[in-house]
Amino acid sequence: MADTRPRLEITDFPYTPDPASLFERLQRRPGAVLLDSGRPNAPGGLFDIISSDPLAMLSVDDGLTRCEPPMPLPAEPFEAQQALLDHAETELLPLLTKAVAAEAKALPFLGGLLGYWGYSLMNSHEPTHSTTGQSDQRPGPSLPAARLGLYDWALIQNHDTQRTLLVATAARREQVIDWLKEPAKPDSAYFTLTSEFVGDIDRASYGRRFQRVIDYIHAGDCYQINLAQRFTAKFQGSTWQAYRRLRLATPTPYGGYLAWADQAILSLSPERFIGVADGQVATRPIKGTRPRGRTADEDLCLATELQQSAKDRAENIMIVDLLRNDLGRVCRPGSVAVPQLCGLESYANVHHLVSIVRGELAAGATPLDLLAAAFPGGSITGAPKHRAMQIIDELEPCQRSVYCGSLGYVDRRGRLDSSIAIRTVIADGDTLHIWGGGGLVADSDEEAEYQETLAKIERLMQALTSQVHDENDSQ
Repeated sequence: MADTRPRLEITDFPYTPDPASLFERLQRRPGAVLLDSGRPNAPGGLFDIISSDPLAMLSVDDGLTRCEPPMPLPAEPFEAQQALLDHAETELLPLLTKAVAAEAKALPFLGGLLGYWGYSLMNSHEPTHSTTGQSDQRPGPSLPAARLGLYDWALIQNHDTQRTLLVATAARREQVIDWLKEPAKPDSAYFTLTSEFVGDIDRASYGRRFQRVIDYIHAGDCYQINLAQRFTAKFQGSTWQAYRRLRLATPTPYGGYLAWADQAILSLSPERFIGVADGQVATRPIKGTRPRGRTADEDLCLATELQQSAKDRAENIMIVDLLRNDLGRVCRPGSVAVPQLCGLESYANVHHLVSIVRGELAAGATPLDLLAAAFPGGSITGAPKHRAMQIIDELEPCQRSVYCGSLGYVDRRGRLDSSIAIRTVIADGDTLHIWGGGGLVADSDEEAEYQETLAKIERLMQALTSQVHDENDSQ
């Protein structure tokens, strides 16, 4: 019997190096999402993905997996995501013809899931609560542990070929064109903080938690722990304009903006978690940080110091070993390799050491199997991972929410890309939350580690605090 679903088509749109001008008209649509490569200013970014108005929305909250509109799905979060994709491919998504599939081979997304997997999702997937055995009662933003929409269309910008393509059915294409003609809302150009950022813990409290981590390391519980602190401020106005400020201050290749009602995620991550394309797997762990210098000579000195730091290299190598193990659980035996170890990458506010780990999916394994096996990323937990997460739950006074989870997509063809949600701001009602963290090892220096947590987010907080509206705020 012939498939009567409408066909997916690909249409050229005028190219623009900045996706904000396109997303500006869509950002108030239901389920609007921008996965942002940071162009034209960020190095390394290739694709932007823009969409809205999902066919369905799957969320995980308080251990329950829900879908709107309702449909029968497994309770386990990653199994539910795969079941929704499998059902969508035959019943919900537009027909993908061989001709379109061949034309779009280089495109990352032809329909599927877009959204986030929060750090706290692990407690629904594989509980880690530790020391007390009780459920986590720490305060945190009220966002679900995960929220992923099923999208049947996307605007995709390829910055290498300088093309913007609309992937949609003919009917969807006409809808999107109409949406892009709508004028921006008057209040979409306004954002201001109404209070300063205040930390949940003071300097002395950070020191006590730092010493507790060192005690755990010396006792043999773990080799490394990622310890974070959270800062909170009140705000008024548009979270989209807040994101534009952040993007201008710290463009990064794994950015993203997602908003629903009075909640939003504003992520300026430099770090990829896991990518999968045609069965090939890659992850890019970051460990090792120095601030940028005030002069060219100071900047070079700091970068060189990082490259030559035995402590930072050891920290990076520990996480590389953890990720090799995580990938090895789902990859073909013998396929996991490390083509880059402790390479230097520089961003607007910091220098980082970045490694690359690659592998090949085992026969019958899916990208979501891999994500479930490796989640959350080892670079923001510590090693060994399970014990590190227990200690994090004990010592951090607030839940991490989306922070240190992932933003990304799962494409209908079995492709996946995801970030580590660091340098990420959560908007919940009239409140903004931002976290800064760092990996602690046996020879870590307390003051240096404390300053590193601030250096990673200082530029972001300054961008949000500034009352000077840049030229983009009035567009």
